[in-house]
Amino acid sequence: MEFLQITSPEDYRVEQIYGSYCTTFCENERRDWEKLVPLFTNPKVKILSVLHESNNIGYLILWELSTYTFVEHFEVFEEFRNQKLGSHITKYLFENYPRIILEIEPEHVNENAARRYAFYQRNGFRLIDEMYVQPSYGKGKKPLNLWLLSNYTPENVKDIKDEIYDIVYH
Repeated sequence: MEFLQITSPEDYRVEQIYGSYCTTFCENERRDWEKLVPLFTNPKVKILSVLHESNNIGYLILWELSTYTFVEHFEVFEEFRNQKLGSHITKYLFENYPRIILEIEPEHVNENAARRYAFYQRNGFRLIDEMYVQPSYGKGKKPLNLWLLSNYTPENVKDIKDEIYDIVYH
């Protein structure tokens, strides 16, 4: 498995990534194209294409913040799901980013949310905040009640939330 950073929206993989991103994540859970483009050159952001057996199988959008890495989006493309590839990606994350924070829909929202929560629990994450609100991604988009998960025990969850709000969702 390879993890290749994409530094330009012109990269040939971006069309597939953005298409899946728009299909997988609802309007309130994602950036519009014009808000995504600046991330490719943001020094705090890494957009990684995940390759396996010469196939682009998914992507990660990571923010390297003060003392941890925030995973804004993590997706295995639909045709590659249920092959344990997500667990391999999580292993890569743990090896390269020892302190990880991510947000997910609460498990009671629907069956997919429950499945995702179980996946993250199996792969070393635990719930650190059930009252987290993802700010709006912009005009016409709503804030979302989500859960924050981590693979470590943060000292101050409020500071983490404040930093995510200030930097990721500014």
